Formats: sequence, structure tokens, C-alpha cells
Amino acid sequence: MSNAYFTIDRPTNDAFRAYLPGSKDRAELKEELARQASQVVKIPLIIGGKEIFTEKTYKVTMPHDHDHVIAECCLAGEKELTMAVDAALAAKQAWEDMPWEHRSAIFLKAAEMITGPYRKVLNASTMLGQSKTVFQAEIDIAELADFLRFGVWSAQEIFKDQPASVPGIWDRQDYRPLDGFICAITPFNFTSIGGNLGTAPAIVGNVSVWKPSRTAVLSNYYYMKLLMDCGLPAGVINFVPSRGSDMAKYVLSRKELAGFHFTGSTEVFQGVWKQIGENIAHYTNYPRLVGETGGKDFIFAHKTAKVRPLAAALIRGSFEYQGQKCSACSRAFIPESIWPEVLATMKDMMKQVKQGDVQDFDTFLAAVIDKASFETCKGFIDRAKASPDCEIAIGGGYDDSKGWFVEPTVIVCKTPEYESMVTEIFGPILSVYVYPDDKLDETLKACDEASPYALTGAIFAQDREAIVKMEKALEHSEGNFYINDKCTGAVVGQQPFGGARASGTNDKAGTVLNMIRWMSPHCVKECFNPSDAIAYPYMCEK
Repeated sequence: MSNAYFTIDRPTNDAFRAYLPGSKDRAELKEELARQASQVVKIPLIIGGKEIFTEKTYKVTMPHDHDHVIAECCLAGEKELTMAVDAALAAKQAWEDMPWEHRSAIFLKAAEMITGPYRKVLNASTMLGQSKTVFQAEIDIAELADFLRFGVWSAQEIFKDQPASVPGIWDRQDYRPLDGFICAITPFNFTSIGGNLGTAPAIVGNVSVWKPSRTAVLSNYYYMKLLMDCGLPAGVINFVPSRGSDMAKYVLSRKELAGFHFTGSTEVFQGVWKQIGENIAHYTNYPRLVGETGGKDFIFAHKTAKVRPLAAALIRGSFEYQGQKCSACSRAFIPESIWPEVLATMKDMMKQVKQGDVQDFDTFLAAVIDKASFETCKGFIDRAKASPDCEIAIGGGYDDSKGWFVEPTVIVCKTPEYESMVTEIFGPILSVYVYPDDKLDETLKACDEASPYALTGAIFAQDREAIVKMEKALEHSEGNFYINDKCTGAVVGQQPFGGARASGTNDKAGTVLNMIRWMSPHCVKECFNPSDAIAYPYMCEK
């Protein structure tokens, strides 16, 4: 599969659309939102290219209007999950044998459709189903197209890597897909990640069984339909909404499992790792485990930081998409000398922050994804209100009467070890530790050690020596690091995303580092003039 013609230039990132008042893009998206909000989509399983409807279903509602049903989704059980694995394995050889150029063309065509006629469909379903504002949905869908284009290009770059040959010998290397199937389990918060985890392995010839998130299933279903419209052969990717426990029991247990591609909680990934490890002798190969998991991302300010950019980064980094990005700022370390001004500036800036329905295009943030998330956020807020170790500086309200709304909240903590400073929340809650200016070193150490995660982090300072010190002290605290910028907003091909420690395997989605995990290198030596000698020169007599 490495015998491709290397003609694809490095992609450029898809440009975001602004959806300005009076624009055609805005009008078309508004119309699509109204269309999707007025219907209930019946979402089937897709196994071996066929739609399969099951008796077990669940309702999909808008998080910001939780009585409004927009879809009814089928659930796969033992029978259907077994069928999905079998369908993937049945499709494997033909897909692997398809010329690289033709496989790639399917995904490059899909990228063109995503950034063209399908854009409004995917944007609207992401907005309604996952409660994203128009801007947050737009950057998500643009990223999905970027993943496809950079995925194809990354594979091509790997194929170019060939061993050295000497006279009379031709050494070459091809890159096979893994021997078996890939299981992809995807999160609610990014349609792009949902699409990428099953697709990336398929780009290089693998077949996948894909469990989408229950709360992102509408946008994920539209993406699956798009791939089929672009010519994806039956069985290459099998779309099976299901329970996680059933995936573990009937899919991850299959001896043909070759890889696991995951974004979600640290606990789930560790559980899968344990399950596979305990049964490792059962598998045909050692399964590749690639995961991006939890985070407790931070912004750390120095006394020389500029206040307004810092305040803006705290608000955007913490509250965009309700703090439900893997990279969202969830804790901050601010010096005593500038904290009063930072807080006052944040309070003033928060006047621009409107929370509400995503169909209102002046909304900054909407509702958290579901009742469980709402209750988690409510619990942290209530405990902070009751604790002598905290005070609520901004927000602190919540209301689930219509949607799962949690007010953007800033908790000021007396210790960097308070629960909201170290525990992942995944909601619009920022915890702040105000540290004495002369305790910079000690506070950097606390930032590094208090949380088990290492996903994203940012520092703010004008003093270059301070920047150097802070960067060095926090070098293992994150996989994506930002200097004088918020800790969110990684762009495919510009800031490859992933973290270490309890945050994942740091395989950087959308790059050769991730793509190589789905390949099995195969080396071939061809001798043009083979020797017929037995004795080596040193064995000959004088």
C-alpha cells in the first residue's frame, strides 16, 4: 500500500465562516436549524452498509431545551455488535486491496462535501444536538474536514519513508493496515473527533466498528451517511450506537481486535486497558491503544502579565462551549498583586456573555450536555458555597427547568488542592488559586503535582526570564502549551493535540504520530544478483 504516487500537497486549514447578519451563510444555516428542529430523525444502526432498526431505542433531545426531541436512535445489542465485527472483517481484504489513491479519494471528497453542501447540515445538527453556538459548531466542522485532509497527507508522508539500499540490493518498505479491526469509541463534545476516530485508521486500510456518543449521535449519523454517499464501501466503518458495557463484552473481547481509538474519560480508558491487558494472550495481535482522556487544564499568570488579555483568556478558555472542551481552562493561578484588577476586568467582560439557546446567534454559551453533567456541576457549586475554603466570585447559579443551564462560575479557593482545583468537572466552572507573588516556585510545583492530568496549559507573562522559568517548571504538565494565549483552540496541523499522564497516550490526532499507530510496517529485501557462495572471505586460505 506504500506504492502510491506522492502528489498531495500539504493541506491548508479550512477557513471559518463568520455568519454575519445579512449574509447568505447565516440565512441558510438559520433555515437548516429550523428544518432540523421541526423533525424527529429515526437513526438506525449501519452495519455492512445496511440500515438496521432495533426495538431498543432512546430519544435524543436538545440540551438547551430538554423536552424537545430531535431524534430517536436505535441501540445495538449482542447480536448487532457481533454482526458489526463480522461485517468489518468481511470487508477488510477488499478495502486493504483497494489502491491507495482510490481510498484517499473517498475521504478527500468527503472533506470537500463537509466544507460545501453538507456544512450547514453538520453545523445545525451539532448546534441542536450538542448545544454548540454557531461559532463553536463552525470550528468543529471545519476541523472535521481538516482531519480528513491532513490524515491523507500524513499517510502519504509516512509512505515516503523508505530504507536505504546498497548496490545490487533493493530494500523497500510498505505499510500494511493492522491485522484485525479497530474499535472506535467517541465523545459528545466534538463532531470532528467523533468522525476522526473511526476514519483515521480507515484512511490507511483498516476497518472499524464505531460507537458514537449517545448525545452526539445525530451529527455523527449525518457524517456516516456522508461517507457512504462519497463511496465508502459497505462494512469498512460500522455505525453502532450502543451501551459501553456491551462494547466491552462483545467487541473489545474479540480476538481479532487490532486497535482501540478513544476519546473520553480516564476511568473508561484505564478500564479498557486493564481488560485488554488481563486477556492479552487471547488476542491475535497486541492491540494498539490510542486514547485522549481527561484533563484539568490551567492558566498560570505571572505578576508581569497583561491583565486584559489574561482576563479574556480566562473567560473564553473556561466558558466557551460551557467548559466542555477537553482543553478548557478549569483552574487558574493568579498572583495577589494583579488579582483584584483581573477579577474586576472579568466581571466587566462578563457583561458581554449571554447564555441561552444556540439558535440565537448572539449567544456565547448554552447548556451542558445532559442531566448527569448538570448534577455534577451543581454539586461542585453547592459544595463550594458551603465550604470555608472557597468563595464564589462570579456566577454560581443553575437552572434545569428548560435546559441544563449552569451559569459561568468562578470559585476562588484558599488551597490549590481543593477538590474543584484538582478534579475534572467538564462544565463552565473555573477555580482560581490566588498565590503570593513571592511564592512563584512553590505554586508552579503545586500546579504540576496537584492534578494527575497533563493535557493543556497556558502561561501569561511579559518578563522573558519568567516565561522561561514557568515553561521549564511545567514542561511535563501538559501536551499542548500556550504562552500568552488561552489553553484552548488547537488547530489541526498547527498545534497537534494530545496530552500525557492521565490525559492519554499523546499520539497527536491529525499527524503522522497518530497515523503510524494504525499501520504495520513490512520490509522487503530483493537481491538482483544472489550469491551462490558458502564460504566467507575470512575462511579462505592464503
